[in-house]
Amino acid sequence: MAPGAGDSAAVAPGADETIRPDGLAHSDPLPGRLAEPDALPGRLAEPDALAGGLAQPDARSGDSEEGGGSGVPGKRGRRRPAPEPEPAPVLDDAELRGALEAILLVVDQPVSELTLAQVLEQSPERIGPMLDEIAAGYTAAGHGFELRRAAGGWRLYTRPEYATYVERFVLEGQTVRLTQAALETLAVIAYKQPVTRSRISAIRGVNCDGVIRTLVSRGLVEECGTEADSGAFLYRTTTMFLEKLGLNSVDDLPPLAPFLPDDVEELADATR
Repeated sequence: MAPGAGDSAAVAPGADETIRPDGLAHSDPLPGRLAEPDALPGRLAEPDALAGGLAQPDARSGDSEEGGGSGVPGKRGRRRPAPEPEPAPVLDDAELRGALEAILLVVDQPVSELTLAQVLEQSPERIGPMLDEIAAGYTAAGHGFELRRAAGGWRLYTRPEYATYVERFVLEGQTVRLTQAALETLAVIAYKQPVTRSRISAIRGVNCDGVIRTLVSRGLVEECGTEADSGAFLYRTTTMFLEKLGLNSVDDLPPLAPFLPDDVEELADATR
């Protein structure tokens, strides 16, 4: 019996037909070609057909610069300014006086007014007048110590009239003094600084190299560059020198001209 026109099961596949698993012929010139999307089993549905589909990018958590974890865009926050530090309390005169006295009792070298103002967080304009007032009060009261300027700062010192008792207590008979040569050399440096070794030796009339080394090791003298013409080292006194003598600067040294020989400058220039 010849196959009928309506019997599709008996139709032989042509060149452009393939047999589907259900036995029906399907035209497809490319064997193994994927089926059309509408025929793919388990094909993903359109985005609008997905139940609980993915949210839009502007609503996704972490996808928005301003959004929170709930997917709802949040409000743009403003950065809060850093709180300003609270101003330091202003000490009254009695408190300022007590604080200054407490610090001056423990310092081991003269302390400047600026340093005291920074430590106490007070205006520098208040420190100087208060120190002057404290110093005047100690003098008026007749204390065995005094407050005075030295080496650019302030420090408590014992009064000269009680030096004998203080030395007896501190030194206990052990006294370390500079030699006469060291004292003379130190005086030349103090009054002629900055000065070279040759000029010091010319003024004293002897070689002073060993004495200068001693003064440097004691911290009373230091190098301060070289002379432009000869390249020789220059020497000057140190802050310790001012502190030991209780001077604020070398300008406070007593005048020495009346005690110098008349030809000292000529002798120094001749040996340079």
